[in-house]
Amino acid sequence: MRVQRLDHRSAPEVTDAVDLSRIESLIEKYRGRKGSTIPLLQGAQDEYGYIPREVFNHLALRCGIELSEMYGVATFYAQFRLQPVGRYIIKVCHGTACHVQNANKITDALVEALGVADGETTEDRLFTLESVACLGCCSLAPVMMIGEETFGKLTGPEAVKIVKNIRIKENEARGEDAPSI
Repeated sequence: MRVQRLDHRSAPEVTDAVDLSRIESLIEKYRGRKGSTIPLLQGAQDEYGYIPREVFNHLALRCGIELSEMYGVATFYAQFRLQPVGRYIIKVCHGTACHVQNANKITDALVEALGVADGETTEDRLFTLESVACLGCCSLAPVMMIGEETFGKLTGPEAVKIVKNIRIKENEARGEDAPSI
């Protein structure tokens, strides 16, 4: 299985300014309530797309939750992200049915085309590539999801074409020329 957690200590620092006022209503809703760590982290991630370091510090200060407790929860559960993700999250299934139908070839083709490793985000933050344990679409194996859309019975070149078409649409929307993928 190719699914693995990323070590947040080796991840590059993100330098975007974080507007902490965006989570004030979340803090007011959960401050002082027992068992609020997970809902606070989920709410913060919903707001920013990931949980910035500044948010951890702010939540610890305002909610009285130990920083180590929050990091422990955030690194234990795979749902939490400590680094920004792309606008489009590409999930390639590596469950048994997809694995035997060459899901590795899909991931390998996307790694090469996007220029990122499995679990990483493109420099322009348009795509994040993730191998997942199962998408529950075994009859469509091998399968990938981008956002809420499912693509099945794929080959590596077909997966790359789908991603390329998304990039073309994004570039057109921004008035840019040919895609870089």
